[in-house]
Amino acid sequence: MGEKLSHFDDAGNAIMVDVSNKDITSRTAIAQGKIVVNDAVMKAIVNKEVKKGDVLGIARVAGIMAVKRTWELIPMCHPLMIQKCSVDFHVEEEKNTITATCTVKVEGKTGVEMEALTGVNITLLTIYDMCKAIDKSMEMTDIHLVEKTGGKSGTFYYDKEK
Repeated sequence: MGEKLSHFDDAGNAIMVDVSNKDITSRTAIAQGKIVVNDAVMKAIVNKEVKKGDVLGIARVAGIMAVKRTWELIPMCHPLMIQKCSVDFHVEEEKNTITATCTVKVEGKTGVEMEALTGVNITLLTIYDMCKAIDKSMEMTDIHLVEKTGGKSGTFYYDKEK
């Protein structure tokens, strides 16, 4: 309870964290999320029959673009020189789910967790947007940080059991 929140000054004003005295280190974040679709949406995606185009290809590009612009979307995020960003998919046709994984790397003074989480969210939203004409009841779920490395706080691994 006694831990001070870093995005507020002593008077309670919102601030961007001062990272000027931090060391530049290698930092990585991996985030993941899932979208649950119906049979018609899954069939259209797998068979590349969605009228708006290649759903997963476009969603991948949207996720990468979102990573690069996270600092413009989340007020206290620092602009970062992203050195690697990938968005990968695991399609489980029998379960009607698509899991998106976003990996972000940087050499910098602050982490890339928010960038990876933003990338996953925009990837899933793009899938929704491209397929909503087929079905509007798609559900985005299980969005979380899987892993984070680097920086003062060290390594973090998601533990679903916690």
